[in-house]
Amino acid sequence: MPTMPGLGETARAIVADGKGILAADETVSTITKRLTAREIESTADSRRAYREMLFSTPDIAPFIGGVILQDETIRQDSSTGIPLVDLLAGRGIIPGIKVDAGVHPLAGAPGEFVTEGLDGLRARFEEYRELGARFAKWRAVFVIRDGMPTGRCIYANAHALARYAALCQEQGLVPIVEPEVLMEGAHGLERCEDVTGRVLQAVFDELFDAQVSLEGMLLKPNMITAGQGFSRQATVKQVAEATLRTLTRHVPPAVPGIVFLSGGQDHVLATEHLNAINELDRPKPWKLTFSYGRALQDEALAAWQGRRENVPAGQQAFQHRAWCDSAAAQGRYSSDMEGAAFARAEAPPSI
Repeated sequence: MPTMPGLGETARAIVADGKGILAADETVSTITKRLTAREIESTADSRRAYREMLFSTPDIAPFIGGVILQDETIRQDSSTGIPLVDLLAGRGIIPGIKVDAGVHPLAGAPGEFVTEGLDGLRARFEEYRELGARFAKWRAVFVIRDGMPTGRCIYANAHALARYAALCQEQGLVPIVEPEVLMEGAHGLERCEDVTGRVLQAVFDELFDAQVSLEGMLLKPNMITAGQGFSRQATVKQVAEATLRTLTRHVPPAVPGIVFLSGGQDHVLATEHLNAINELDRPKPWKLTFSYGRALQDEALAAWQGRRENVPAGQQAFQHRAWCDSAAAQGRYSSDMEGAAFARAEAPPSI
């Protein structure tokens, strides 16, 4: 498997000490639902204004190493005429891009899905690289139900993830490989651990066969949790132990970073889980950090409310959550930080 030093440097920079990823790659339809739920009109300009508020928040560079953009956003300029990708890059934050075409029903497998978008992907990578992207993301989803996910579904998505990652590295971009076992369902912690382990094993088998450089990629998995419909939810410590155990069994140490998705967890619980994983006194050969969407954005969106005069309040909320998640990525988060005011610092304080 070839080593790609340039890609490795970029991957390591994204997940440098205390840094994680802001996932701002919601499709137009998804972000429209979130805006309209707060009675904010969704237009290209309002979507740009919201994301510009996040990207221009003061003092987040020590906490945010990369931002995943969506096709609309990577082409937009800020209110001052600066391309949003340049706004990020100028602050030392690495821009990335979501490149998959979304999940679609897997033919002949009712209730299961496969991610599409491989057709024409090489040309899209070339364009996105010219627009300023330095990494990319592709998401696959797996549903836990009786008899699901099937081996066929796991293989189809693992193979697509590997083909995407190989094309991504060919074009000089760092691939984020995102196999998400959904929290939806009534399954327990043990079932999630079993399925996630099988998915990760299949993904890395395919990545190896596709000759993807593990040193030049990042993994974006789910944490090991019980399904949202399960009657007995696991403790924060149980989630942390099961998550680290699964990663240790199935993720090679050559991968520089694991950036967890929040998967529908609320912002505080996502922070607590990440912190507990990093607090465990066990070997952790990878950086274990965050690639959160709603868990990083919800407080900021609630404070902003689509009003220009609320931009400072929205930025303060985003700044505070990024600070907390950065601390959690180093095992230094405390619940006391929830009520504490953010103070300008290059790193979270010792707790």
